[in-house]
Amino acid sequence: MVVNSYEDLNVWQRAMDLVEGVYRSTERFPQAEMYGLTSQLRRAAVSIPSNIAEGNARESTKEYLHYLSIAQGSLAELETQLVLAGRLGLLDQTQLEPLCALVAEVRRMAYGLRNALKRRPDSKSWPLAPGPRPLQ
Repeated sequence: MVVNSYEDLNVWQRAMDLVEGVYRSTERFPQAEMYGLTSQLRRAAVSIPSNIAEGNARESTKEYLHYLSIAQGSLAELETQLVLAGRLGLLDQTQLEPLCALVAEVRRMAYGLRNALKRRPDSKSWPLAPGPRPLQ
């Protein structure tokens, strides 16, 4: 598969599905949670595909790996918040299980992408500007 853009990445597409699921699932949260758990869930979810996209646009594999690591941290944050929403009765099992399954799927895909990037030569790495001149 040829990847011309982050939008071509299956992991980004599934992460976007996850964001959509989180937004739809939090629509019915109490108004009192609008600036609490609703906001936290949505921000963590949005962070995942955003960091995948940003990493893909960076100049080196090292930077790409860094942003994938941030996305993986956001996945753990989101999963924790989903479990909390379930424990508080804001999400029932029929809402929670598919979201947690999608978190696990995106996590596996992100790890797969990280492993593939670690195995390849750093073809995206090049200096953006000439380095400093040596002292004479």
